[in-house]
Amino acid sequence: MSEKLLSLLKHVGELRKRILWTLAMLLLTAVAGLFFAQKIILYFKSVPPASTISWNAFSPWDAVRIYMNVTLLLACLITLPFALFQVWKFVKPGLREKEQKATLRYIPFVCFMLLIGLAFSYFVVFPMAFTFTTRMTENMHLIPTYGISQYFSFMFSLVIPVAIAFELPVLVMFLTKLRILNPKKLGKFRRYAYFILVVIATMISPPEFISHLMVAVPLIVLYEISVTVSRYVYRKQLIADQALSEEDNSAYST
Repeated sequence: MSEKLLSLLKHVGELRKRILWTLAMLLLTAVAGLFFAQKIILYFKSVPPASTISWNAFSPWDAVRIYMNVTLLLACLITLPFALFQVWKFVKPGLREKEQKATLRYIPFVCFMLLIGLAFSYFVVFPMAFTFTTRMTENMHLIPTYGISQYFSFMFSLVIPVAIAFELPVLVMFLTKLRILNPKKLGKFRRYAYFILVVIATMISPPEFISHLMVAVPLIVLYEISVTVSRYVYRKQLIADQALSEEDNSAYST
C-alpha cells in the first residue's frame, strides 16, 4: 500500500474520530437539554412580548416539535466550542506552532460574537418585528391568535440569521490570515458591502425607517470592525514577511 494512501486513510480515520466525538457531545448535551427545555420555553413565555399574548397549539405535535427544537438548539450552542476545538485538533498537525496558537484563539471569539449576536437579535430586532406585526394585525381589525409553533418559527427566523451575521469579524480575520482578504480589498468592496447589509437589514426588520436603521447600523459597524481587524492582521503579516525577508537576505549574504 502506497504512503499517500496510508496518509489519506490516517486522515480519514482522524476525521471520523473527531466527528464521532462531536456527535457524542451533541447527544450528551441534547439529553441534558431535555431537562431544561421546558424551563427555557416557560421563560420565553414569561417575558415580553410573549407575556402579553396567549400561546395556542394548532397541532398535537406543536408542543413536542418546539420542545425538541429548543432542546436541539441548546445542545448545538453548548456543543459549538467543543466542535470547534475538534476541528482545531484535526488541522493542528498541519500547522506550525504559531499558527496553532493563533487559530486556537478563534474559538472563544467565535462563541463570544455568537452570544452577542443572539442577545442583540433577541432583545432588539425580534421585539421591533413583533411590535410591528402586532400593530399591523390590530390596524386590520384582526384577532391575534398565536400558535406556539408559529411564534418560535418567527423568532428563530429573525434571531438566528442576525446572530450568524455577528460572526463577520471572525470570518474576515480568518480569511485575512489565509491571505484571501486584505484591507484594500475590503475597502474597495465597502460600498457594495453597505448595500448588501442594508438589504439584509431591510429583509429581517419591520418596514419602517427607524427599524431599518437600528438593524443596518450595527451590521455596518460590524463590517468596519472587520476591516479594522483585517488591517491589524495584515499589518502583522507584512512585518513578519519583512523580518523573514531580511533574515533570508542576511543568510544569503553570509
